[in-house]
Amino acid sequence: MQLRSLFFTLALVLLPPAVHADAGHDHGEAPAAAAGPGLPRFAATSDLFELVGVLDGKKLALYLDHAGDNSPVKEAQLELDIAGTRVPVTRVAEGEFQAALAAPLAEGVSPVTATVVAGTETDLLAGEIDVHAAAHAHAEPAGRRNALVAGAVGAVLLALGAVWGLRRSRAARVGGAA
Repeated sequence: MQLRSLFFTLALVLLPPAVHADAGHDHGEAPAAAAGPGLPRFAATSDLFELVGVLDGKKLALYLDHAGDNSPVKEAQLELDIAGTRVPVTRVAEGEFQAALAAPLAEGVSPVTATVVAGTETDLLAGEIDVHAAAHAHAEPAGRRNALVAGAVGAVLLALGAVWGLRRSRAARVGGAA
């Protein structure tokens, strides 16, 4: 009987209670968490323009806005140079461009230079893109890792409590029979 009460006591102490919000206190669906690592990107700004590039493998999405009001730059021409290599750019929409790299970028920091021509305005933008290996791509989220560690510690404590309870009950039976 002592083993059963020890088990329940340990379970109550180690396992947190389930807490549920009652009517009117839930906050709806939780926002979806981002899955996977972020893509490498760069930003290059001047007094006139802001250029952001997002690299996905050999594809590069480019977004060009006016620095003053963040509106897309209309009818702009964009020339791009990454690490000394000219990269052909295609306009997709107002302020949106795409480019295809001939080869994936090398790991590390690469300089990016962009020439923007929009109407009578011309500007040279400079930035850097930092590409890392997918070393962090397979890392587990910290919350899941912490939950697994807590569960393992709880299981070990329960097992130790059960062994301790068995030994006490055996010792009581052996001592009581004498």
